[in-house]
Amino acid sequence: MPLPSKLWIVSTALSIIAVCAAGSTGCSSAPQRESAIGEAYAGPATLKLRKEIDPKSPVVAQIHHGVKLEITAQRRRWYKVRAKNGAEGWTDDRELLDTAQMDRLRALAKETAGLPSQGSATTFDTLNIHTEPNRVSASFLQVKEGEKFDVIAHRVNERTPLPKRELVAPKPKPEKMAKGKKTKSSVPPPPAPAAPPLPTDWVALSKERARIPEDDLPPAAKDDWTLIRTSDGQSGWVLTSRVYMSIPDEVAQYAEGHRITSYFSVGNVTDGEVKKDIWLWTTAVGLGEDHDFDGYRVFTWSLKHHRYETAFIQRRERGFFPTLAKRGEFSVCLEDDGGVRVRKEFTMLGNAVRLTGQKLCEKTFDPGEVTDDEAHIELHQPAAPNAGFFASMRAKVKGLFSK
Repeated sequence: MPLPSKLWIVSTALSIIAVCAAGSTGCSSAPQRESAIGEAYAGPATLKLRKEIDPKSPVVAQIHHGVKLEITAQRRRWYKVRAKNGAEGWTDDRELLDTAQMDRLRALAKETAGLPSQGSATTFDTLNIHTEPNRVSASFLQVKEGEKFDVIAHRVNERTPLPKRELVAPKPKPEKMAKGKKTKSSVPPPPAPAAPPLPTDWVALSKERARIPEDDLPPAAKDDWTLIRTSDGQSGWVLTSRVYMSIPDEVAQYAEGHRITSYFSVGNVTDGEVKKDIWLWTTAVGLGEDHDFDGYRVFTWSLKHHRYETAFIQRRERGFFPTLAKRGEFSVCLEDDGGVRVRKEFTMLGNAVRLTGQKLCEKTFDPGEVTDDEAHIELHQPAAPNAGFFASMRAKVKGLFSK
């Protein structure tokens, strides 16, 4: 059998190279990339992608919070995702954020940037910051032990599952094929079986069962949440029970078992070579209340006794954030017996506290009206059309303290 000529071999090789260069899949051993069926964002601070659909499966990649991911496959509550750098693996549904959630989280950090702090706080252990005031929401950031952050707002939520999301668009239903006309059968259908007899106690079974009164139902479990702002400007929700206000111990010792919810320096006193702050704080009896504080108190430094003493105290109130304070004056938002929220304004005259005026409260957080699908901020009082909460609050603070 004659051997092929060199010309034939060269021409054949060039043809194969040309076909491969044109994009023929038969010339490459690399697997095809799966097409995307949806998109999501990494929820936790570090999202671990696993090799298989198993929480104990080996970790094949780690993705930082907020990275956009392509969804390439779904198996019930598990999703196979792919990052821009090619990292790919499986993760649980709860570890992902949809576009709306990511937009809300970004907006929250931006809009809370100008809100007044209710005091600096810390934690005695690693604290998870959640995207939503919900235990099963993604924790996108952690506060380390002893790290400081600002308290912004407070909210109490029932423990409920997160609302369902559609990370992957539902598949279109297949069109039903037109059925042809059935030909009549010459064989008649069999007769219907006889009805079963009634049970002997059918009368008792027909009686309506007594419903359990709502008053007898156990109360729904609730969690107390605090909206915080970190030193680098990120905002999110943490469990209030893990938050400790950083007011000095020489003042905090007078809390009498109540929880300090906010604190402010409204002046100072010079005692020899030492300067001592005049402190305002708000307190609450416990967690889970539908208001932010139930009492407020002013402490001044006694030059005679060289210790902190009470200059003003008010208890059994229903107070709401924000409390506003600056040197020599402060104001608190309180709800009267008729349910109207009034801001009372006080001025420091030496060590004395005097009420100087009151007016309707501006807008604030309303945990009872906000839903998970809506913005976190709602209004307590009527506002101008299209006036956002944060813009109005910033204007209010500027107007109050620009005297």
